[in-house]
Amino acid sequence: MSLLELDGVKVHFPIKKGVLVDRTVGHVYAVDGVSLKVEAGETYGLVGESGCGKTTLGRSVLRLVDITEGSVVLDGTDLAKLPGEEMRRFRRRLQMVFQDPLGSLNPRQNIESILSEGMIAHGIGKDQEERREKIKAILDKVGLPSNALARYPHEFSGGQRQRIGIARALVLEPDVIICDEPVSALDVSVQAQVINLLEELQQELGLTYLVIAHDLAVVRHISDTIGVMYLGSLVEEAPSDALYAEPKHPYTKALMSAVPVPDPEVEDKRERILLTGDLPSPANPPSGCRFHTRCPWAQAERCATERPQLRDVGGGHRVACHYAEDIASGKLSLNQGEIVSATREGVDDNPETDTPAEDTPAEDAPAKVPAQAEKPAKDAPVAEADKASDADKASEAEKPAKADKPAQAEKPADGDKASEAEKPAKAEKPAEAEKVTKADEAV
Repeated sequence: MSLLELDGVKVHFPIKKGVLVDRTVGHVYAVDGVSLKVEAGETYGLVGESGCGKTTLGRSVLRLVDITEGSVVLDGTDLAKLPGEEMRRFRRRLQMVFQDPLGSLNPRQNIESILSEGMIAHGIGKDQEERREKIKAILDKVGLPSNALARYPHEFSGGQRQRIGIARALVLEPDVIICDEPVSALDVSVQAQVINLLEELQQELGLTYLVIAHDLAVVRHISDTIGVMYLGSLVEEAPSDALYAEPKHPYTKALMSAVPVPDPEVEDKRERILLTGDLPSPANPPSGCRFHTRCPWAQAERCATERPQLRDVGGGHRVACHYAEDIASGKLSLNQGEIVSATREGVDDNPETDTPAEDTPAEDAPAKVPAQAEKPAKDAPVAEADKASDADKASEAEKPAKADKPAQAEKPADGDKASEAEKPAKAEKPAEAEKVTKADEAV
C-alpha cells in the first residue's frame, strides 16, 4: 500500500448570488476527480498551467480546504473523514511549504517563535531550551546561522525565507511534505540551492514529497513520478524519464514542445505545437474531454461527449485520452492548431520580400528635395540681376542645402534642366535603399 493515496478527490466551490438570501447558482470545479498514489521516500511532481487546480489539490490533502468528494488516505487513515481535533493532531505527519515565503511567515514573530510554535502545539520538546537546540540543528541543515533565531522575516532574502519555511516543516518530523511552488519566486541560482537542499534532506531523513510546480525543468530534475493536470483533472501520469521521452496526451505534448532546448542544433529541428482557443472556465468546463476544445487531434464522435478515464497504456504510463495510441502511431492527423518550427515561431519566413509600409515614404523623401529646389534654381539669376536686399541675402544664406543643388542645375541648357534635376532623385533612391537594407541586416 502506498504512503499517500488520493481517490476521486473533488473540491467544488459554490457560486452564490442574491441580495437578502444567498442562492447557490453554480460551482467552480477546481478539482474534479483526481486519483494518484505517492510511494514512501519518492517525489511526486504535479505540473500544469495556472488555474488548473494544483494548489487546491495540495491544500485539500492537508484539509486546508474542504473536500467535496473522494478520499485522502495517509498510511491507512482517511483524512477526509477525520473530525477537526483529530485532523489537527494528524497534521504533524503532513506539512506544507507555501509558495510565498514572506506571506506565510508572521512579520511580528521572530524566527525562534515561528519555528517553536508548531513544536509547542504538538508537545515536542520538554522545555524551551530543548526546543531551541533542535531548532538550531534544523537551521544548520537548511544552511542558516544560529543567530537567525532573534531576527524577523523581513531581515532575510527570498531564498533564506524559503529555507525558513522548509525548516518550519522539518521541526515537526513529518512523513510527507507538500511543496507548493517552492522555487518559483526565487532567482535561478537560489532555485538550484533550494532544490539541492530538498534532495539532501530527502536522502538524509527519508522524506516523501508532493511537489507542485509549473516549471517543467525543475519537476524533471527532482521528481520520480510526474502527473499533468488540466482544468481540475489528471490527464497523464508516468515516470519522469518516460514522460519526457514520449508524452502521450496532446496537452502534455504541447507543454513539452514549449520548453526551450539549450542545444542549438536540437532547437533548430524541434517542432512547436500551437494550441488554439483560451483555457475554459472551471465554473463551466466543456462536456466530454476537458481538453477537446483546444486539442489539435480532437474527434467529434467521442471527445465532445465521452469523458476519458485515466488508463494504463503500458510501463506504468497512464493517460486520459481516447486516441492516445492512434496519435502516437500517426493514424490521426491534425484538425486544428498548428505545428511550426520552434525557431521560426511568430517570424515571417521571407522578410525580404515584404517591404514595411513606413519604409516607402523614407525612400521617396530624398527625391522630393531636388524637385523643390528647382524653383530657387530658376529664380537665382533674377535675384542676382535685381540685386536682392540684404535681408533676402541673409535668408538665402540660411538655406545652404537648397542653394547648392540649384546652382549646379543652372549650367545645363533649358531643355536639359528637367532631366538634370531628375538624375539626383534617381541616384539617391538606391543609396537610401542600401542604407535601409544595411539597417535591416543590423537589426
